[in-house]
Amino acid sequence: MIVIMKPDVDPSGPEIKQLLNFISQFPDIKTRLSGVRGTQRVVTEVYLIGPTHHVPKEPIEKMPGVEKVVRVSSKYRQIGKHGGQLDDIGFTYNGVEFSQNSFNCFMGPCAVDTPDNVETMFRNMQRVGIKTARMGAYKPRTSPYDFQGHGKTCLPWVFELAGKYEIKVIAMEVLKEIHIEEIDKALEEAGNPTGVMIQIGTRNAQNFELLKAAGSQTRFPVLYKRGMALPLEDSLNACEYIASEGNRNIVFCLRGVQTRLGNPHRNLVDFAHVPVVKRLTRLPVCIDPTHSVGSKERAPDGILDILHAASQGIIAGANMILVEFHPRPEMALCDGPQALTMQELDHFVADMELVRQCYIKRKELAQQALFKQMHLE
Repeated sequence: MIVIMKPDVDPSGPEIKQLLNFISQFPDIKTRLSGVRGTQRVVTEVYLIGPTHHVPKEPIEKMPGVEKVVRVSSKYRQIGKHGGQLDDIGFTYNGVEFSQNSFNCFMGPCAVDTPDNVETMFRNMQRVGIKTARMGAYKPRTSPYDFQGHGKTCLPWVFELAGKYEIKVIAMEVLKEIHIEEIDKALEEAGNPTGVMIQIGTRNAQNFELLKAAGSQTRFPVLYKRGMALPLEDSLNACEYIASEGNRNIVFCLRGVQTRLGNPHRNLVDFAHVPVVKRLTRLPVCIDPTHSVGSKERAPDGILDILHAASQGIIAGANMILVEFHPRPEMALCDGPQALTMQELDHFVADMELVRQCYIKRKELAQQALFKQMHLE
């Protein structure tokens, strides 16, 4: 059971004390307070953990300061919508909104190589109005002999350049808890010129200690990538691990699932799950067409497969896109063959905006149809 308090309720105020005093008569019920900072307001939620079937709902609903009482109807206690009883409230980080209504484009390499290349990317992203990026420092690779990122040594110049070109948020994968600490320290030493969204990659999708570490800190939001061969439910439960430790600022990323179907693409694109995740949870949903498709093939209509896949996710309501980008893909140390080039940047941005506007119009059309249906019944 979740008790949602009204926005003006003080977490240490008399309303909370009265609620907790009422719950104390049920000794087998534990409580946990969670402050959720959404895009529009801060919400205090009280979680009742245990056999809550015998806890009456009506007396709690009538208590001062209580806005709503929700009986949990799924496994996702903290991230779930519980049959539509809870709304998405999203979050704002470093001035950027992340919600089920927002849209942000994160561009850049899985692993940065040189300051010159990073500066070129940032400069051109600023030119087209993009304020969010993907710039990896730590990169897990299938072969131990492949480039695995510069690690903490690149953080100072990446952060400095991000500040120079007004990049608000950088998505950066972490492989272990110490990487979070290194990012935190480097940001502080650089004077916090940008923000970081730490990423849990698909290879660590069920690294439960890393999930707990990402959840136990609340400075950085978390981008969680679906496990490459995990059922959707297992990946959503992994996000619940993060949320249960205290960090509710999570974005769920679909990046294609590994199958035995082989070519033409690296993975089976799973972007039809965008509305599913938005229906089951309160999380914004990201798509990664680069790693889903894995190549730069062009369709007969002149559009790259990666852009076709991206449009599938955006037209389904994706709130964020993660795409490989490099000024000289032929020289990139990681994932060069699938990276968008500088010459393709403007076309990509214009195409994604076109598809996003189409989704918004589809959404308006659906709402009009529902309104008419309600008045006919």
